[in-house]
Amino acid sequence: MAFEAASRRAAELRALIARGDELYYVLDAPELEDHEYDALLRELAGIEEKYPELLTPDSPNTRVRGVPRNEFSKVVHDAPMQSLDNAMNKEELEAFFDRSRRLLGPDEEEQWVCEPKIDGLAVSLIYNDGIFETGSTRGDGQVGEDVTRNLRAIKSLPLGLKRARAGKIEVRGEVCMAREDFAELNRMREEEELPLFANPRNAAAGSLRQLDHNVTASRKLKICLYHVNDAMSLGIGTQHDILRWLEAEGLPTHGRDRLCKTSEEIYGYLDEWDSARFSNSINTDGVVVKLDSLASRERLGSTSKAPRWAIAFKYPPEEKRTKVVGIEVSVGRTGALTPTARVEPVVLSGTTVQKASLHNQDEIDRKDIRVGDTVWIHKAGEIIPEILRVDTASRTGQEVPYRIPETCPACDSPVVRLPSESAVRCLNRSCPAQLQEGLAHFVSRDCMDINGIGEKLIRQLTESGLVKNAADLYELSPETLAGLDRMAEKSSQKLADAVEASKKRPFYAVVNALGIRNVGKKTARDITSRFRNIDALVGASEDGLANLDGVGPVIAESIKKYLSDGRNMSVIERLRAFGVNMEAGEEESAPTGVSDDFAGKRMVFTGELESMTRGEAESLAENLGAKVSGSVGRKTDVVVAGNNPGSKFVKAAGLGIEIWNETEFLSRAKKITPQEQDRRAPSHTLQED
Repeated sequence: MAFEAASRRAAELRALIARGDELYYVLDAPELEDHEYDALLRELAGIEEKYPELLTPDSPNTRVRGVPRNEFSKVVHDAPMQSLDNAMNKEELEAFFDRSRRLLGPDEEEQWVCEPKIDGLAVSLIYNDGIFETGSTRGDGQVGEDVTRNLRAIKSLPLGLKRARAGKIEVRGEVCMAREDFAELNRMREEEELPLFANPRNAAAGSLRQLDHNVTASRKLKICLYHVNDAMSLGIGTQHDILRWLEAEGLPTHGRDRLCKTSEEIYGYLDEWDSARFSNSINTDGVVVKLDSLASRERLGSTSKAPRWAIAFKYPPEEKRTKVVGIEVSVGRTGALTPTARVEPVVLSGTTVQKASLHNQDEIDRKDIRVGDTVWIHKAGEIIPEILRVDTASRTGQEVPYRIPETCPACDSPVVRLPSESAVRCLNRSCPAQLQEGLAHFVSRDCMDINGIGEKLIRQLTESGLVKNAADLYELSPETLAGLDRMAEKSSQKLADAVEASKKRPFYAVVNALGIRNVGKKTARDITSRFRNIDALVGASEDGLANLDGVGPVIAESIKKYLSDGRNMSVIERLRAFGVNMEAGEEESAPTGVSDDFAGKRMVFTGELESMTRGEAESLAENLGAKVSGSVGRKTDVVVAGNNPGSKFVKAAGLGIEIWNETEFLSRAKKITPQEQDRRAPSHTLQED
């Protein structure tokens, strides 16, 4: 394609992609299928690769680009980003109107605009000649932080205005997170045993201020704009017109504003939004009332902290009294026992609440929550039901203190609380509550590598009672499998053959498959390099395990507790009886070859690799003499970063550790030729995060 044709096509593609982003992320009315959208991006990337001069600042391929920053640079705002005064009730709001009327004059009849008060992080955006240039946080109002790269990762934010115009334009608004995205983020963090965000605003603020902007991109942030600095120079005279101008430029607004002429209309909006806010996808904690006329705003001016022409009406936090009628415990996939309070039904934020998470025993003890207590409950972030406090004055003496049971409610095994953890856990991998996830781990590629057993089949096997623990898989005949849903004779035999073949898996893979807490593939290799068969491992002392490089006291304790459980040992003995390999072979004790690029080096892998799984890459590195670790420290020599690397990449960059992308890793491992390197697009450039 000639340059002129490529230039025209690139402009067309940018417009098509921008329209697709607006329809998908702003209007929730997508017209392009995912594969069609991806094809447009790939075509544009191909043109920009061939003609780098066509890579414009508003190209969608500039959304996430560049290395993570060690810190955010400071930005001095052209005009202060002031906060708003609050009105906590209608009397305070009426006092605000009285002050405004005195300052404007009794004969002035002003209009007001009511807007939902978005509960997010205030930001300022600079568009230069119609192209998004920089963005910053509010900070202290005078000086904020440059978060341009992270703002580019928000796909609902256009990188260019629809109507090209010369000069600089500053718009302001809030970065926020939808309720459902907040709930999903916390669900994922809970599975990964990371601290939960308290509310969508905290989640949005934490996500926007990530040093790793790939993390920001993964958090599904949204942006809502409502202000244009120096709007009168653009011929805009009112707040109502500011919002319409933003929409015309393709910039996302809340879309729920109302122009009000009387106090009655304003109070009507406040009453309506008091109910409507609970069904809104974005969390709001009030209504902002703004003087519509920009000229009248200039007459009112501002105090040192807030404008005199706007006020935030804050709804009181919705708290309801209810009664704790019981506390029940559920067992998660990692064996953690999570207590949940059952409460008398109460309506909060528009929905009926009957349960509230208590997190762990420490939380119960801290708030002194007892069965029978009268409690105050609310929804954290108007989403997650939470007990705020106990109404101790209502106690009758009949309330019963609660302790998480000492045995698992699903399998009656003793539970333990490991050092430095707040959770109490069931370590029995045959526990019904953990069985399905445990089986999924057992059959995975890095473990027994039984291809053909997926989530649906595992559910069938466990719910039918055919499989109660991992050893039961080896009793399944082709005839039994053929009787299951969607299992034909041929696929049943193929699955039976895969189960049989798994008996020859290396001993370290078998140890990994057992699902011992804190023991993954790397730790399993470390263990089996010293304890060469299952009997030696069972007989190992806790100190002997703890002294192994890569193990330590916490993992050693976890291993001993697992192996001292009779149920777990019964599964192990049955696996051995079925012929599953329980001894390390010679091929597990030494690398097959040594490379100067790998020998003796401590390596860490992060992100998603394209040509192989991370486990396969780790095995390759170990076979070439490297020592693979799961965490980055000052002794780490190399970090291999694939797509979407996380905090390990950030830490490595901060420590000045050598970083390889996937192509460089494979090149040093001599797995691809120089010619193939030239042809191959790198999976992760070190200018990206």
